[in-house]
Amino acid sequence: MAGSCFTPRQPDSPARSATPSATREASSAVVTPTLTMGVEEEFLLVDARTGAPAPLAEPVLAKVADADATRLEATRYQVESASPVAHTGHELRAHLVRSRRHCTDAATVYGCRLVAGATPVIAPGPGPLLIDAPRRHDQSARYGDLTDAFVNCGCHVHVGTLAPETAVQVTCRLRPWLPTLIALGANSPFRDEHDTGHASWRSVVTTTWPCSGIPPRLTSVSAYEHTVAGLIATGAIKDHKMIYWDARPSPAWPTVEVRAPDVATTVDEAVLLAVLVRALVADALSAIRAGEPAPDFPAEVLVAARWRAARDGLEGMAVHPWSGELVPANTMVDALIERVREHLDAAGDLPQVARTLAGLRRDGCGARRQRLVFERRHRFTDVVRYLADATEQQGG
Repeated sequence: MAGSCFTPRQPDSPARSATPSATREASSAVVTPTLTMGVEEEFLLVDARTGAPAPLAEPVLAKVADADATRLEATRYQVESASPVAHTGHELRAHLVRSRRHCTDAATVYGCRLVAGATPVIAPGPGPLLIDAPRRHDQSARYGDLTDAFVNCGCHVHVGTLAPETAVQVTCRLRPWLPTLIALGANSPFRDEHDTGHASWRSVVTTTWPCSGIPPRLTSVSAYEHTVAGLIATGAIKDHKMIYWDARPSPAWPTVEVRAPDVATTVDEAVLLAVLVRALVADALSAIRAGEPAPDFPAEVLVAARWRAARDGLEGMAVHPWSGELVPANTMVDALIERVREHLDAAGDLPQVARTLAGLRRDGCGARRQRLVFERRHRFTDVVRYLADATEQQGG
């Protein structure tokens, strides 16, 4: 895969050796602990008996104990929880455990279960797909069957507080690492009782939208707003909320929002993704303060890296964005950890990261674990039951 078209226009190293260590170390100790995190988790509701998606989002949400932290998603089969702002991984974990428990309890009232899986293992039944809301009716009329892709669940990590200009510049610097986050979070091998041949099928189907995938290289707010205005003018998107890139400046909050990973089956995996994103943001801020130019990669390199991450997950190969060559996916994970190690250490996140990564490397990413369950008896209902059980059994 190496060659002239896969050579970055501005070579750099995935480790931090390109920048004087004293500059980075001085800034990391200040930046990382002051950055806050929040996580939005999208869940499927499934019938407790059949495992098929259950169109009960509205009544279930009406029963959730902490109503302010949950909301409807696009379809009648999904609910979303949004954590409060957290300063530490331990604090974030407590928020996520509590919100999952509240949603699980509410689902039980209506004979269904909460599933932290990114695609429906068993197909939804007949009937309206989207919730009855003006925005969803407009999207259905405008995009037709593209709205089928809404039945997918992600883990969205917010890191702030960031000024708009800074959020755009940070987003630009996250681009080469987004495929690695997809590989770590890959949790959607099945769709409608079919093995898709990918570890993250959600990552594949979401790119059917006009404004999705790896974000373009935009280095200023004016460039970002010009791009969004052009997309709105063409009718490709309705508004800022339909920027479905894997990372974006949040349209609602003073944060960078990373949308790349699938929803995580376990809370510990969700926390892992969150603290890694925060460390990457801290690293980007350090580079900005040091006056480093944003690296410029050919789009085809990052597109190839993204697809390979979606297909292989953590167990296969990855495209190295700096060389364009194939390397083990875990090599890119190691490069990410090395890049942000000082930021993780400053925030006290290194032990949590080491424990969770060790478990992933031992047991496999979410997609691998789902396939292992299916291989035992070749029953998709077993996979749904495993996901529901794992979603509920989070500990205190």
